[in-house]
Amino acid sequence: MHKRGKRYPLWLILLLVIMATMSDCYGYRALEDFARRHHQALLENLDLPPMGFPSDSTFRRVMMSIDFTQLAQVLTNWIRDAVPTQEGDWLGVDGKSIKGTVNNYAQAYQDFVSVVSVFSSRCGVALALEQFRNKESSEIDVVQLLLANLGIEGVILSFDALHCQKKL
Repeated sequence: MHKRGKRYPLWLILLLVIMATMSDCYGYRALEDFARRHHQALLENLDLPPMGFPSDSTFRRVMMSIDFTQLAQVLTNWIRDAVPTQEGDWLGVDGKSIKGTVNNYAQAYQDFVSVVSVFSSRCGVALALEQFRNKESSEIDVVQLLLANLGIEGVILSFDALHCQKKL
């Protein structure tokens, strides 16, 4: 809800964020610009009544209030239903550290945030994502959890050398 009393459905705000992000719009002002630039087309294609779209501050407030762990789980469940794996599918599994998340630069063991993804080569989409802090967990543990939660069978998995462990 906008502080001036305007209300927007959460699904609309999240859809605008996803669409804008897919169009290389990053930041709250860019989200607002995207919504304004595509206002009429969005109203028509989403079959919405005449209305304005959220401001940058509304996007900010909503995004700051979202539980991203819960949102990621909802999206993962949706992707699992919308993009089912097939026997013989190739899935790439990899982790990447996120730029700008390093804490304690001067220490030998730095703490930073990483994201692990399971990517379907056939469909061209990430089937699952999970973030972790390297001080609290490891990529190996997160990958094992992700694969267990996906419940996939009969697929071909591609890992980097980090996952060449006897325990796996």
